[in-house]
Amino acid sequence: MATAAAAPIRYEDGDLRRLLAETRTIAMVGASPTWVRPSNFVMKYLQGKGFRVIPVNPVAAGSSILGEPVYPTLCDVPGPVQMVDIFRASDAAGGLVDEAIAEQERLGIKVVWMQLGVRNDQAAERAGNAGLAVVMDRCVKIEYGRLFGELGWSGVNSGIISARRPRLRP
Repeated sequence: MATAAAAPIRYEDGDLRRLLAETRTIAMVGASPTWVRPSNFVMKYLQGKGFRVIPVNPVAAGSSILGEPVYPTLCDVPGPVQMVDIFRASDAAGGLVDEAIAEQERLGIKVVWMQLGVRNDQAAERAGNAGLAVVMDRCVKIEYGRLFGELGWSGVNSGIISARRPRLRP
């Protein structure tokens, strides 16, 4: 059951940084082939940062998204996967977390990450009891950009804005 009205969850920056630094492959459940959907944008951003993102979407299964084959369920992903990123509604997260727990050993899953607006405290408790790290109601892209030196929430790092004084040209 979702608990959207619950108190905000605080995560230590060091813990989030460590989880992201230790992750190289992400199974993105709810990845969309539509380029204007947030999951597609996040997937493309993470690929640009060196992550392998494996899309999981039963509707798009058998096709590809951003060059990666789409799998219908986590059970169909060949692995390995360190993180499961859930881009689904809070009430769907419970079943997806149970699937991640079931596939934890086979795939090497260490983290279940629920995107902005996705929170399921009961599922998080089950995942924690199974030894998985859990992050809820946070965006992987935003947190990566914030913690690894990108500029602002948009993930833009143009190199133009700097705290250093500009050199004056003669």
